[in-house]
Amino acid sequence: MGKRSGNPDEFAEILDPNSAGSGGTAEQDPADQAPADPDPTDPDPTDQAPADQAPVDPAVSGWRRVLHGNRALWVLAAVAVVSLVAGVALSAVIVSPGQAAADAKPPEPGLITVPVELRSLSNDVTLRGDVQYADSVEVTLESGDRGGPAVVTGRVPEAGATLEPGSVALEVAGRPVIVLPGELPVYRSLRLGLAGPDVTQLKDALRSLGIDPGGSNTFDAATAAAIGELYARVGYPAPEPAEGSAAAVRGARDGVRSAEEGLASAQRALNTAASGASEAVRIQLDNRVRNAQLALHAANNPPAVQPDDPTKPAVPGKPDPQAVAAAEGDLALAIAERSAGLAAPDTSGENSAIGFAQRALEDARLALTAAEEGTLTFLPSSEVIYLAGLPRRVDEVMAKRGTVSQGAVMRVSGAELVLAASAAESDAKLLTIGDIATVTLDDTTLEARVTAVEPRKATGKEAGARYNVSLALVDPTPEQVASLQGQNVRIAIPIGATAGEVLAVPAAALTAGADGESRVEVYLPGEKDTRLVAVTTGLAAEGFVEISGDIEEGEQVVVGR
Repeated sequence: MGKRSGNPDEFAEILDPNSAGSGGTAEQDPADQAPADPDPTDPDPTDQAPADQAPVDPAVSGWRRVLHGNRALWVLAAVAVVSLVAGVALSAVIVSPGQAAADAKPPEPGLITVPVELRSLSNDVTLRGDVQYADSVEVTLESGDRGGPAVVTGRVPEAGATLEPGSVALEVAGRPVIVLPGELPVYRSLRLGLAGPDVTQLKDALRSLGIDPGGSNTFDAATAAAIGELYARVGYPAPEPAEGSAAAVRGARDGVRSAEEGLASAQRALNTAASGASEAVRIQLDNRVRNAQLALHAANNPPAVQPDDPTKPAVPGKPDPQAVAAAEGDLALAIAERSAGLAAPDTSGENSAIGFAQRALEDARLALTAAEEGTLTFLPSSEVIYLAGLPRRVDEVMAKRGTVSQGAVMRVSGAELVLAASAAESDAKLLTIGDIATVTLDDTTLEARVTAVEPRKATGKEAGARYNVSLALVDPTPEQVASLQGQNVRIAIPIGATAGEVLAVPAAALTAGADGESRVEVYLPGEKDTRLVAVTTGLAAEGFVEISGDIEEGEQVVVGR
């Protein structure tokens, strides 16, 4: 191809998109177009120029058109040139991080030191635990001696209520269900004369309420009176005796009176029989004996016989053997009759009658006692429940007023909050009953005491792997109880602590000497060399170790290089 002409007009046509030579359809600038037919009236262009001005060069006019018609293009070109120059200049000044790291020299080696601190150290076993009410149990009612259905008639507690010893848990069929402390469940009604562990538990419960149930081991009259006082405290009448008990007592009392009258009659008969002969009979019998004696004496001493010759003395009479024998027999008979008349009478019949009357009276009195015992206060099995660990908190109430009680009526738990946590065997063996722990939940912090550390019941590989740890809160406020209930908290239990503040260094500062002693490397500012100081170590906790020796607080010890 041949070389293009250097005509400026041709160059302008190339640069100007509106030029006719470019094939564009846009109108040309009127200044670039010559009129086809000049108006003869228009002045001659050559005549318009001043006389002292030289004619315009066509080449200069073309460049002007180029610069004037493509101003935006030239601005962009100028910005590009400036950006290029700025980039080249900045590339000589700015250094990348990688280049800077590559150009940097390694720092001079030095010591890493920390000061010896004065601080308290403690080792803690940290656990997570749930705050809850412990020993949750379901309460069911005994209905063995209740005549009708167990309709709940009132005194239904709300969840959150507290059951105290002697309080009424529920009212069923108009009768109270009294809460008493104890572990043995109710299995029978307690009446006069019964004995056993349930009677002992009842008496212990009554004593805990300040009610005297008597000193015996059986349910006696004193126990019945104590039951009556218990019902008076809860505001309900004592249980009524069985129907017909009053009539039985009246009949037994009539029987006692009849037996007493029979015994008195037998006693009178005995007294009459034992009194013997009267005084008149006694005198009569004695006279009969004396007369018989006189007759015998007369028979043995008959009167003297006067001979026919009056001058002769009288001749003593001769006893008549027959008369003497008759007198002796008569005397013996008189004596025998007197002995028989004055002898003690036979009262065996009367004594037998008295023994029978006495036994009848004893039976009547026993019957009266039994009848009266039937009217004494007793404790129905349906009107008492025993709960261990009172007071108790009501967690849930299943019974509703107007419904028939069936199954469990409520669920209760311990009234005090406890913390239930678990620990690994290695941690559990570090804990002892009575350890004081710090309980933390958000901004709430309070103390708790370890109450139990027991291996978790498990089988196989899990047996003994975990331990249950129980804690009791120490004097929590009602607000703290409300905020902690049902929460999962952090528990820190110190297992070792220093007695106040001690000198301590990081564990990395300790080294072992040739003889096994512990030592630290002390750096003295301004000196080139360090010195090794032997120390005695104590408790290690929180990454620090207690030390003592020729070292003071604030001295710098080396932990690395």
